[in-house]
Amino acid sequence: MVRIGLPDKIPADLLHDFPKNEIEIVQLRNQLDHEIEVEFWIPPMSNRATMEMFPHLRGVKVMQSLMAGVDWVLPWLPRGIVLCDGQGLHDTPVAEWVVAAILGSLKRFPEYRDRQQEQLWRGQLRPGSPPDDMTNPQDGRDHHPLGYRILAEELQKKTVLIVGYGSIGAEVERLIQAFDVKILRVARTAKAGIAAIADLKSLLPQADAAVLLMPLTQETRGLMDVDTLARMKPGGLLVNVARGPVVDAEALLAALYAGRIHAVLDVTDPEPLPPGHPLWSAPNCFITPHIAGSVAGFAARAYKFAAEQVRRYIAGEPLKNRVDDAGY
Repeated sequence: MVRIGLPDKIPADLLHDFPKNEIEIVQLRNQLDHEIEVEFWIPPMSNRATMEMFPHLRGVKVMQSLMAGVDWVLPWLPRGIVLCDGQGLHDTPVAEWVVAAILGSLKRFPEYRDRQQEQLWRGQLRPGSPPDDMTNPQDGRDHHPLGYRILAEELQKKTVLIVGYGSIGAEVERLIQAFDVKILRVARTAKAGIAAIADLKSLLPQADAAVLLMPLTQETRGLMDVDTLARMKPGGLLVNVARGPVVDAEALLAALYAGRIHAVLDVTDPEPLPPGHPLWSAPNCFITPHIAGSVAGFAARAYKFAAEQVRRYIAGEPLKNRVDDAGY
Protein backbone atom coordinates (compact mmCIF):
# COMPACT_ATOMS: atom_id res chain seq x y z
CA MET A 1 0.00 0.00 0.00
CA VAL A 2 1.25 3.44 -0.93
CA ARG A 3 0.39 6.04 1.71
CA ILE A 4 -0.92 9.22 0.10
CA GLY A 5 -0.85 12.31 2.31
CA LEU A 6 -3.28 15.10 1.53
CA PRO A 7 -5.13 17.88 3.37
CA ASP A 8 -7.77 16.65 5.81
CA LYS A 9 -10.61 18.85 4.57
CA ILE A 10 -10.73 17.65 0.98
CA PRO A 11 -14.33 16.60 0.15
CA ALA A 12 -14.76 12.91 -0.62
CA ASP A 13 -16.19 13.63 -4.09
CA LEU A 14 -12.80 15.06 -5.15
CA LEU A 15 -11.08 11.76 -4.37
CA HIS A 16 -13.14 9.36 -6.48
CA ASP A 17 -10.50 9.24 -9.27
CA PHE A 18 -7.75 7.96 -6.96
CA PRO A 19 -6.85 4.26 -7.26
CA LYS A 20 -9.00 2.25 -4.88
CA ASN A 21 -6.99 -0.80 -3.82
CA GLU A 22 -3.33 0.20 -4.09
CA ILE A 23 -3.28 3.22 -1.77
CA GLU A 24 -4.06 4.35 1.73
CA ILE A 25 -5.19 7.97 2.01
CA VAL A 26 -3.77 9.76 5.03
CA GLN A 27 -5.56 13.00 5.86
CA LEU A 28 -3.18 15.57 7.34
CA ARG A 29 -4.12 18.48 9.56
CA ASN A 30 -2.30 21.76 8.93
CA GLN A 31 -0.90 21.79 12.49
CA LEU A 32 0.65 18.36 12.96
CA ASP A 33 2.07 17.56 16.40
CA HIS A 34 3.51 14.11 15.66
CA GLU A 35 5.51 12.30 12.99
CA ILE A 36 3.62 10.50 10.27
CA GLU A 37 4.64 8.32 7.32
CA VAL A 38 3.55 9.25 3.82
CA GLU A 39 5.17 8.31 0.53
CA PHE A 40 3.33 10.56 -1.93
CA TRP A 41 2.49 13.99 -0.51
CA ILE A 42 -0.10 16.42 -1.90
CA PRO A 43 0.36 19.52 0.31
CA PRO A 44 -2.26 22.17 1.13
CA MET A 45 -2.70 25.26 -1.02
CA SER A 46 -0.86 27.38 1.50
CA ASN A 47 2.85 28.07 1.55
CA ARG A 48 2.96 28.51 5.30
CA ALA A 49 0.91 25.40 6.12
CA THR A 50 3.03 23.34 3.73
CA MET A 51 6.31 24.46 5.28
CA GLU A 52 5.01 23.85 8.82
CA MET A 53 3.72 20.39 7.93
CA PHE A 54 6.80 19.03 6.18
CA PRO A 55 9.08 18.58 9.26
CA HIS A 56 6.53 16.11 10.69
CA LEU A 57 6.46 13.89 7.59
CA ARG A 58 8.61 10.83 7.14
CA GLY A 59 9.30 8.72 4.05
CA VAL A 60 8.24 11.31 1.47
CA LYS A 61 9.39 10.33 -2.01
CA VAL A 62 7.15 12.60 -4.11
CA MET A 63 5.76 16.06 -3.39
CA GLN A 64 2.98 16.94 -5.81
CA SER A 65 2.25 20.64 -5.46
CA LEU A 66 -0.96 21.86 -7.06
CA MET A 67 0.45 25.36 -7.49
CA ALA A 68 2.20 26.47 -10.66
CA GLY A 69 5.09 28.19 -8.88
CA VAL A 70 7.37 26.22 -6.56
CA ASP A 71 10.25 28.69 -6.09
CA TRP A 72 9.29 28.91 -2.40
CA VAL A 73 9.71 25.12 -2.00
CA LEU A 74 13.20 24.75 -3.45
CA PRO A 75 15.16 26.29 -0.54
CA TRP A 76 13.93 23.72 2.02
CA LEU A 77 12.88 20.55 0.17
CA PRO A 78 15.67 17.93 0.50
CA ARG A 79 17.34 16.63 -2.62
CA GLY A 80 16.13 13.19 -3.55
CA ILE A 81 12.44 14.02 -3.16
CA VAL A 82 10.76 14.27 -6.56
CA LEU A 83 8.97 17.60 -6.86
CA CYS A 84 6.11 18.05 -9.33
CA ASP A 85 4.15 21.26 -9.80
CA GLY A 86 0.68 22.21 -10.97
CA GLN A 87 1.70 23.59 -14.35
CA GLY A 88 -1.30 23.57 -16.69
CA LEU A 89 -3.90 23.50 -13.92
CA HIS A 90 -4.03 27.29 -13.76
CA ASP A 91 -3.88 28.08 -17.47
CA THR A 92 -7.53 29.02 -18.00
CA PRO A 93 -8.22 31.12 -14.88
CA VAL A 94 -4.90 32.97 -14.97
CA ALA A 95 -5.16 33.67 -18.71
CA GLU A 96 -8.69 34.96 -18.22
CA TRP A 97 -7.47 37.18 -15.35
CA VAL A 98 -4.74 38.58 -17.60
CA VAL A 99 -7.19 39.46 -20.37
CA ALA A 100 -9.58 40.97 -17.80
CA ALA A 101 -6.71 42.96 -16.28
CA ILE A 102 -5.72 44.42 -19.64
CA LEU A 103 -9.29 45.24 -20.61
CA GLY A 104 -10.17 46.61 -17.16
CA SER A 105 -7.17 48.91 -17.23
CA LEU A 106 -7.78 50.14 -20.76
CA LYS A 107 -11.45 50.76 -19.96
CA ARG A 108 -10.53 52.46 -16.64
CA PHE A 109 -12.76 50.16 -14.57
CA PRO A 110 -10.82 50.65 -11.29
CA GLU A 111 -11.09 54.42 -11.63
CA TYR A 112 -14.80 54.34 -12.37
CA ARG A 113 -15.38 51.96 -9.45
CA ASP A 114 -13.71 54.53 -7.20
CA ARG A 115 -15.98 57.22 -8.61
CA GLN A 116 -19.02 55.03 -8.01
CA GLN A 117 -18.04 54.72 -4.34
CA GLU A 118 -17.89 58.53 -4.24
CA GLN A 119 -21.24 58.73 -6.10
CA LEU A 120 -19.46 60.93 -8.58
CA TRP A 121 -20.60 61.10 -12.23
CA ARG A 122 -17.70 62.55 -14.15
CA GLY A 123 -16.85 62.06 -17.79
CA GLN A 124 -14.23 63.50 -20.07
CA LEU A 125 -13.05 67.05 -20.01
CA ARG A 126 -13.90 69.20 -23.00
CA PRO A 127 -11.18 71.25 -24.67
CA GLY A 128 -10.42 74.28 -22.52
CA SER A 129 -11.89 72.78 -19.33
CA PRO A 130 -9.88 73.09 -16.11
CA PRO A 131 -7.40 70.22 -15.77
CA ASP A 132 -8.61 69.18 -12.28
CA ASP A 133 -9.26 65.64 -13.52
CA MET A 134 -6.03 65.22 -15.43
CA THR A 135 -3.28 62.83 -14.50
CA ASN A 136 0.38 63.60 -15.07
CA PRO A 137 0.70 65.10 -18.57
CA GLN A 138 3.76 62.93 -19.19
CA ASP A 139 1.43 59.96 -19.41
CA GLY A 140 0.75 59.88 -23.14
CA ARG A 141 -1.94 57.29 -22.66
CA ASP A 142 -4.35 59.52 -20.75
CA HIS A 143 -4.46 62.66 -22.87
CA HIS A 144 -6.03 63.49 -26.18
CA PRO A 145 -4.25 65.92 -28.53
CA LEU A 146 -7.26 68.23 -28.35
CA GLY A 147 -6.77 68.69 -24.62
CA TYR A 148 -9.32 66.48 -22.89
CA ARG A 149 -8.81 63.32 -20.95
CA ILE A 150 -9.45 60.01 -22.67
CA LEU A 151 -12.27 58.01 -21.10
CA ALA A 152 -11.06 54.60 -22.24
CA GLU A 153 -9.01 52.86 -24.89
CA GLU A 154 -9.42 50.00 -27.33
CA LEU A 155 -7.44 46.79 -27.05
CA GLN A 156 -7.75 46.21 -30.77
CA LYS A 157 -4.48 46.60 -32.69
CA LYS A 158 -2.43 46.93 -29.50
CA THR A 159 0.86 45.07 -29.01
CA VAL A 160 1.01 42.64 -26.08
CA LEU A 161 4.35 41.32 -24.85
CA ILE A 162 4.19 37.99 -22.98
CA VAL A 163 7.27 37.48 -20.80
CA GLY A 164 7.54 33.86 -19.71
CA TYR A 165 5.84 32.19 -22.66
CA GLY A 166 4.68 28.79 -21.42
CA SER A 167 1.28 27.13 -21.25
CA ILE A 168 -0.37 30.12 -19.55
CA GLY A 169 1.18 32.50 -22.06
CA ALA A 170 -0.10 30.38 -24.93
CA GLU A 171 -3.60 30.48 -23.44
CA VAL A 172 -3.39 34.26 -23.01
CA GLU A 173 -2.47 34.53 -26.68
CA ARG A 174 -5.35 32.26 -27.72
CA LEU A 175 -7.91 34.30 -25.78
CA ILE A 176 -6.64 37.74 -26.66
CA GLN A 177 -6.28 37.11 -30.41
CA ALA A 178 -9.99 37.90 -30.72
CA PHE A 179 -8.96 41.56 -30.37
CA ASP A 180 -6.61 41.45 -33.35
CA VAL A 181 -3.56 42.25 -31.26
CA LYS A 182 0.09 41.76 -32.10
CA ILE A 183 1.81 39.27 -29.78
CA LEU A 184 5.48 39.40 -28.82
CA ARG A 185 6.79 36.35 -26.94
CA VAL A 186 9.75 35.98 -24.59
CA ALA A 187 11.03 32.83 -22.88
CA ARG A 188 14.23 31.73 -21.18
CA THR A 189 15.75 30.67 -24.47
CA ALA A 190 14.89 31.64 -28.03
CA LYS A 191 12.74 29.33 -30.15
CA ALA A 192 10.84 29.75 -33.39
CA GLY A 193 8.65 32.82 -32.89
CA ILE A 194 9.86 33.31 -29.31
CA ALA A 195 12.63 35.70 -28.29
CA ALA A 196 15.12 35.06 -25.50
CA ILE A 197 14.97 36.86 -22.16
CA ALA A 198 18.11 38.75 -23.24
CA ASP A 199 15.98 40.49 -25.90
CA LEU A 200 13.43 41.83 -23.41
CA LYS A 201 14.78 45.38 -23.25
CA SER A 202 14.67 45.79 -27.01
CA LEU A 203 11.07 44.56 -27.17
CA LEU A 204 9.59 46.61 -24.31
CA PRO A 205 9.41 49.92 -26.22
CA GLN A 206 7.10 48.23 -28.76
CA ALA A 207 4.62 46.91 -26.19
CA ASP A 208 1.39 48.57 -25.11
CA ALA A 209 1.06 45.90 -22.41
CA ALA A 210 3.79 43.70 -20.89
CA VAL A 211 2.50 40.55 -19.15
CA LEU A 212 4.85 38.87 -16.67
CA LEU A 213 4.35 35.10 -16.31
CA MET A 214 7.83 33.78 -15.54
CA PRO A 215 8.88 31.84 -12.43
CA LEU A 216 11.03 33.50 -9.78
CA THR A 217 14.65 32.49 -10.30
CA GLN A 218 18.04 34.12 -9.80
CA GLU A 219 17.78 35.25 -13.42
CA THR A 220 14.32 36.80 -13.10
CA ARG A 221 14.53 38.38 -9.63
CA GLY A 222 14.46 42.15 -10.13
CA LEU A 223 14.21 41.70 -13.90
CA MET A 224 11.92 44.72 -14.18
CA ASP A 225 14.24 47.30 -12.64
CA VAL A 226 14.70 51.03 -13.15
CA ASP A 227 16.34 50.61 -16.55
CA THR A 228 13.89 47.99 -17.80
CA LEU A 229 10.79 49.88 -16.66
CA ALA A 230 12.16 53.05 -18.28
CA ARG A 231 12.12 51.23 -21.61
CA MET A 232 8.36 50.69 -21.45
CA LYS A 233 6.25 52.80 -23.77
CA PRO A 234 4.92 55.94 -21.98
CA GLY A 235 1.44 55.08 -20.74
CA GLY A 236 2.15 51.36 -21.17
CA LEU A 237 0.63 48.72 -18.93
CA LEU A 238 2.59 46.31 -16.73
CA VAL A 239 0.65 43.18 -15.73
CA ASN A 240 2.35 41.04 -13.08
CA VAL A 241 0.86 37.62 -12.40
CA ALA A 242 4.26 35.96 -11.91
CA ARG A 243 5.95 36.71 -8.57
CA GLY A 244 6.28 40.05 -6.80
CA PRO A 245 10.11 40.13 -6.66
CA VAL A 246 10.32 39.83 -10.45
CA VAL A 247 9.65 43.58 -10.32
CA ASP A 248 11.87 45.94 -8.36
CA ALA A 249 9.36 47.45 -5.93
CA GLU A 250 11.05 50.85 -5.59
CA ALA A 251 11.49 51.19 -9.34
CA LEU A 252 7.82 50.33 -9.89
CA LEU A 253 6.69 52.90 -7.34
CA ALA A 254 8.85 55.57 -8.96
CA ALA A 255 7.44 54.80 -12.42
CA LEU A 256 3.84 54.85 -11.13
CA TYR A 257 4.19 58.06 -9.14
CA ALA A 258 5.91 59.71 -12.11
CA GLY A 259 2.82 58.86 -14.18
CA ARG A 260 4.88 56.99 -16.78
CA ILE A 261 3.10 53.62 -16.71
CA HIS A 262 0.02 51.80 -15.47
CA ALA A 263 0.07 48.50 -13.58
CA VAL A 264 -2.28 45.67 -12.66
CA LEU A 265 -0.76 43.37 -10.04
CA ASP A 266 -1.86 40.02 -8.66
CA VAL A 267 1.46 39.63 -6.85
CA THR A 268 3.53 42.14 -4.90
CA ASP A 269 6.80 42.49 -3.03
CA PRO A 270 6.32 42.17 -0.11
CA GLU A 271 3.35 39.82 -0.03
CA PRO A 272 0.90 40.12 1.61
CA LEU A 273 1.13 43.84 1.01
CA PRO A 274 1.00 45.46 4.48
CA PRO A 275 -1.37 48.32 5.37
CA GLY A 276 0.19 51.68 4.70
CA HIS A 277 2.47 50.48 1.94
CA PRO A 278 2.75 53.18 -0.76
CA LEU A 279 1.77 50.72 -3.49
CA TRP A 280 -1.80 50.69 -2.14
CA SER A 281 -2.28 54.33 -3.09
CA ALA A 282 0.00 54.48 -6.13
CA PRO A 283 -1.65 56.19 -9.11
CA ASN A 284 -2.72 54.09 -12.10
CA CYS A 285 -2.28 50.87 -10.13
CA PHE A 286 -4.87 48.15 -9.49
CA ILE A 287 -4.12 45.24 -7.14
CA THR A 288 -5.75 41.86 -6.56
CA PRO A 289 -4.53 39.68 -3.64
CA HIS A 290 -2.88 36.78 -5.51
CA ILE A 291 -6.20 35.31 -6.62
CA ALA A 292 -5.78 34.96 -10.39
CA GLY A 293 -5.88 31.16 -10.24
CA SER A 294 -8.48 30.86 -7.47
CA VAL A 295 -11.69 29.78 -9.20
CA ALA A 296 -14.53 27.44 -8.38
CA GLY A 297 -13.53 24.72 -10.84
CA PHE A 298 -9.90 24.50 -9.79
CA ALA A 299 -10.19 21.90 -7.01
CA ALA A 300 -11.88 19.29 -9.19
CA ARG A 301 -9.34 19.81 -11.98
CA ALA A 302 -6.41 19.75 -9.53
CA TYR A 303 -7.35 16.55 -7.70
CA LYS A 304 -8.17 14.77 -10.93
CA PHE A 305 -4.61 15.56 -12.02
CA ALA A 306 -3.22 14.47 -8.63
CA ALA A 307 -5.08 11.15 -8.91
CA GLU A 308 -3.53 10.56 -12.34
CA GLN A 309 -0.09 11.31 -10.90
CA VAL A 310 -0.67 8.77 -8.13
CA ARG A 311 -1.75 6.21 -10.73
CA ARG A 312 1.42 6.88 -12.72
CA TYR A 313 3.56 6.56 -9.62
CA ILE A 314 2.06 3.19 -8.69
CA ALA A 315 2.44 1.94 -12.26
CA GLY A 316 6.07 3.06 -12.43
CA GLU A 317 5.32 5.51 -15.25
CA PRO A 318 7.06 8.91 -15.62
CA LEU A 319 5.40 11.65 -13.60
CA LYS A 320 4.25 14.80 -15.33
CA ASN A 321 5.44 18.30 -14.40
CA ARG A 322 8.69 17.26 -12.75
CA VAL A 323 10.30 20.52 -11.74
CA ASP A 324 13.74 19.47 -12.94
CA ASP A 325 12.21 19.19 -16.42
CA ALA A 326 10.43 22.53 -16.28
CA GLY A 327 11.21 25.77 -18.08
CA TYR A 328 9.19 28.81 -19.08
